[in-house]
Amino acid sequence: MDRPKKNRPIGLVVAGIVGIVLLVAIGAVAAVNIAANNNVVVEQEPARAATPVQAPTPTEIPTEAPIPAGTAVPTEAEIDAVPETAEGDNDVVTAQDGILTEDDRPTRLRGVTGSWNTNWNRHIIEYDELLSGGPPRDGIPSIDEPKFIGSDEAAAWLADNEPVISLEIDGDARAYPLQIVTWHEIVNDTVADVPVIVTFCPLCNSAITFDRRVDGQVYEFGTSGLLRNSDLVMYDRTTESLWQQLTGEAIVGDQVGSQLDFLSSSIVSFADFRQAYPEGIVLSRDTGNQRDYGRNPYAGYDTIGRSPFLFDGEDDDRLPAMERVVTVALADADVAYPLSLLSEVRVINDTQTGQDLAVFHADGTSSALGAGTIADADDIGATGVFDPNLEGQKLTFLIEDGKIVDEQTGTTWSVLGQAIDGTLAGKSLTPIVHGDHFWFAWAAFKPDTIIFQGGEAQRENLKGANVCATVCATHSSTTSTARTLPQEYGQPGITRQQWR
Repeated sequence: MDRPKKNRPIGLVVAGIVGIVLLVAIGAVAAVNIAANNNVVVEQEPARAATPVQAPTPTEIPTEAPIPAGTAVPTEAEIDAVPETAEGDNDVVTAQDGILTEDDRPTRLRGVTGSWNTNWNRHIIEYDELLSGGPPRDGIPSIDEPKFIGSDEAAAWLADNEPVISLEIDGDARAYPLQIVTWHEIVNDTVADVPVIVTFCPLCNSAITFDRRVDGQVYEFGTSGLLRNSDLVMYDRTTESLWQQLTGEAIVGDQVGSQLDFLSSSIVSFADFRQAYPEGIVLSRDTGNQRDYGRNPYAGYDTIGRSPFLFDGEDDDRLPAMERVVTVALADADVAYPLSLLSEVRVINDTQTGQDLAVFHADGTSSALGAGTIADADDIGATGVFDPNLEGQKLTFLIEDGKIVDEQTGTTWSVLGQAIDGTLAGKSLTPIVHGDHFWFAWAAFKPDTIIFQGGEAQRENLKGANVCATVCATHSSTTSTARTLPQEYGQPGITRQQWR
């Protein structure tokens, strides 16, 4: 839609732009710190540098900061060319397929993305949902030529309890330590001839792996510097379309309508990975970037009761925002298993919309977002979700002498779904794609999620066999926000509509 152009004093416009640039710069320098007044952690990654960058303490935040490398500063001509529009007042054209077809970016987003070659006339979200996380595009550098080493060599700097993203395809097993991936968020790799993208959004605790082929073409991805619902927004370097990490869908640009295929991966301890894959390889610290690997730039962020950073979506108060949940997206249902419950019962045998599920938990994995040194963080454990049907037999699982055992054969199983001792030793369960996310993030994208719950009366039974989808009248949480639920909702789970 054509709009009349308003005359603006150049001096005021330039001053405004300079102010915006300085704010971005200060955010990039100070972003790893917990804000002193509201205990909020800011996503931060220093620009590519030849020397290590140390995060300033709150008392060291400068009043003026250099413009981060990679920040595009618009010229006066570019400033004058930006239409002056009221945010949210634009008439947006919607195509029949639900795609919005007008570039109605608010001024602040245009200032950040003015030099991009993204097709802004195609989008399936409102542009005011996109927020700058602080660093510019690629300010958090993806790893595009990853190098790997053996587990024995990695053990010199990687503790047994440290979390890694475990990915195995056709016998090619790789571990991506979160002490590295936290600083980069994206690894473009090829595993067993499959082009993959291994991603981690620290703000949502979401580690997700995708096949990075779309319609047969291989894409390379980077960080856009933008967030939506606090979640990482990626971009592909071919079309510069924007992609949502948590859902894998293209949300802006020529690729709108495309969906990345999820690949099964898990956050487990380095020790779990080594036991499962003795010949597996580990992402090297030789990334081409100097970072303080092993240090957690988001120390304390996973504290229950903390407010998520840059999240302005609707709160779903069925669970605390920062509660960890094990999530499964099935064809007809989205399901969340609160970690506070799963860590107690260790195994859950469930069936949702016709899909049998075995949900495992094992101790021994530290949080990547707790202590300042990841190896010193609290043990939150690791999880796995599997199809319990193996060679025509449905297995049910229980905890026996602290081990995951199937009731049918007495075989012992690992959190990675491998039979490690007993009749079925050497067999593996089929993994089901799952996530270990903060509740607020999952609920923002999956508002109709069913929350699996188990009550005090069922907890002992949950440790036994043949229990599926039982719930109770009270929700047990790690905080004082536990609520009493109506008894009539005590079926396979509590939907958001029922809760409201």
